[in-house]
Amino acid sequence: MSKTRRAVAPEEAYNAPLEKAFDKIATPFEEFVHNQASSGIILIVCAVIALVVANSSLAPLYEHLQHTPFAIQVGSWELKKSLHHWINDGLMAIFFFVVGLEIKREILVGELADFRKAILPVTAAVGGMVVPALIYAAFNVGGAIQGWGIPMATDIAFAVGLMVLLGGTVPRSLITFLVALAIVDDLGAVTVIALFYTENINLLSLAAAAGTVVILVGFNLAGIRHPIPYFLVAVLLWIAMLYSGVHATLAGVIGALTVPARPKYHAQFFSDHVRDLMDRFDKSHKPEETIISNEQQRALLQTLENATVKAESPLQRLEHQFHLPVAFLVIPIFALMNAGNPIQLEGLGDTLAHPVTLGIMAGLVLGKLIGIAGFSWLVIRLGIARLPKDASMSQIAGVAMFGGIGFTMSIFIADLAFVGSPELLVSAKTGILLASLIAGVSGFIWLRWVARPPQS
Repeated sequence: MSKTRRAVAPEEAYNAPLEKAFDKIATPFEEFVHNQASSGIILIVCAVIALVVANSSLAPLYEHLQHTPFAIQVGSWELKKSLHHWINDGLMAIFFFVVGLEIKREILVGELADFRKAILPVTAAVGGMVVPALIYAAFNVGGAIQGWGIPMATDIAFAVGLMVLLGGTVPRSLITFLVALAIVDDLGAVTVIALFYTENINLLSLAAAAGTVVILVGFNLAGIRHPIPYFLVAVLLWIAMLYSGVHATLAGVIGALTVPARPKYHAQFFSDHVRDLMDRFDKSHKPEETIISNEQQRALLQTLENATVKAESPLQRLEHQFHLPVAFLVIPIFALMNAGNPIQLEGLGDTLAHPVTLGIMAGLVLGKLIGIAGFSWLVIRLGIARLPKDASMSQIAGVAMFGGIGFTMSIFIADLAFVGSPELLVSAKTGILLASLIAGVSGFIWLRWVARPPQS
């Protein structure tokens, strides 16, 4: 039996001369960064900045920056794209990588792992994709029908951020339902991009991409858990996808699905191993030595660090490591580069009356509400699914309103749907921004002051 260890008092820990003063500044910042609502706030700020810049005297500079070319060259091989394309095709692959990790986790151990629990969010997500697409199509029959996938998407960062801001007004189960719904929605959006927003297929490049996937699966089956081999092959997969005609960002999702979910060490083995290491660490302690001079303790700490890595699922470790960079770097950069929509006051009426704008707004605001709430009510009414714990049907309607916040994924799909059609893209972005604003405000008001939890 290992002896009971005494906790180290704060005064026994070493503090650098300015460490305590710095902590007073850093701690509130760290709390802000790790707050789920913070990424949504940053996203709103970046979207507003982009809109202001695009409609100011800086607009020419903003447009010039978007089209500034950047190239990667190795020998005679060169990959040259504009900054806008590098962000949308390259940087967003990291976002889709995290989406893929979330999808895999939810399917393995999350809300989508249990069939009974999965029915409600899956059905709601399907309704939230089908109805908005049909509404958009009704507005654009014989016109810009290729934009039907735009109102299918939900921005999980915005939606969950607003839910968190509601605090105790909504039950935790409702946030879980929204996250599961949004992940299924992301899976649907990824499928739509792969099947319907793909250029001419280059079979040779597609075969090369398939070859890299085989290698990644081989890594998984061989028990390789270090991320570097996966990263190197995933880069090759991204390049192959780029040349294949299938959108390159899908490489992120495919790569994520091959990341191992099982850790090397089981929980009990890890627990026993750590206790043994800590006993040896205690025995090797010498009062006259510090951790810097005690080689045995340093070696034990390194062994402990390695054991901790082996006890953690590579999938969850990568999801944790990439969450903050994606939330506070990738998505804000995407917003800065894509949310800048030029608004001409003299032509604003025509833009708002355009079938693309109306179709997207109606699809996101009304379609999501009807689809998510309607399909949820149907499966609950039929007894196939149950309401989330402590939630009411009126609160499900509030979640459905939040589903209309399309933003990131909707803008992404709009760029694919209306490539080479700047006028249609302006109408699409106008519809997305207005619909996301209406959906966010109405959902927040509804859940905060209108919807009530079920009576005990």
